[in-house]
Amino acid sequence: MLPLLAALAATSAPLEAPRVTIKVQGDVRTIESNGLANHPTGTFPARGNPHAIGAQRHVFRMPANPKPGAQFTRPSGPTTWGVALNGVPFDPNTAEHWNNDRSNGWNLDLMAQPGRMGVDDSHAHVQPTGAYHYHATPKGLVDALGGDKGRLLLLGYAADGFPVYSANGHRDPKDPRSPVVALRSGYRLKTAVRPDGPGGKPDGTYTADWEWAPGGDLDEANGRFEVTPEHPNGTYAYHITDTFPYIPRLFRGTPDPSFRKQGGPPGGGRRPGGPRPEPR
Repeated sequence: MLPLLAALAATSAPLEAPRVTIKVQGDVRTIESNGLANHPTGTFPARGNPHAIGAQRHVFRMPANPKPGAQFTRPSGPTTWGVALNGVPFDPNTAEHWNNDRSNGWNLDLMAQPGRMGVDDSHAHVQPTGAYHYHATPKGLVDALGGDKGRLLLLGYAADGFPVYSANGHRDPKDPRSPVVALRSGYRLKTAVRPDGPGGKPDGTYTADWEWAPGGDLDEANGRFEVTPEHPNGTYAYHITDTFPYIPRLFRGTPDPSFRKQGGPPGGGRRPGGPRPEPR
């Protein structure tokens, strides 16, 4: 279990202690947690986020030795993208859409307007179920793990089992002796006016405002094949960057069904009621 490195900030009700266990049996890595962070959080409910943090029952399973697919894949249906080492989900997308229509393809991106949805210093907030989750670099977790200055820092795992690091990587992905640098995403704002929906010039308000192009350090899934401290012989690895997509939105491998949202919080937790959107 991860050590409890910091007390949680006050919320509307006392919280139990953070709990997480990570175990590997055969080819399966399992991460179980109550979803409570091991670092200070924002005070919730908050402006733009009317929900209080609540303990969950997350059970995530993924391949311990994942295999890359022939092409990138998008989640089929509502899916938690990954899970941090402290058991808090990586969940970069929102359920908010232009004109409140989830079928129009114009999904609002939280990091373009964090104040509207009550994001704290760790780029996280709370779902209606009480599930605390990250939308970008989990600053509190990075600090709790000793920081990432000058090194690659493992932050968790994606639903397909590949490791997730902060933005840092070796300049030469095959040479662990090369300098550690902040890796650059290849995503950029589109230049053409939006063809439908909200119209206007792309400014990052919607995920569809962005496109990937060669020129960065990372591929369309915000990852690459490289050597890391945990994988000296090389692996495919994702990186959480300070620019879009922040937390990746695609998969290099096959996501495990345990990350699929099925009418409750991510990771198989059980809460009253059916699926509900992100807070406005």
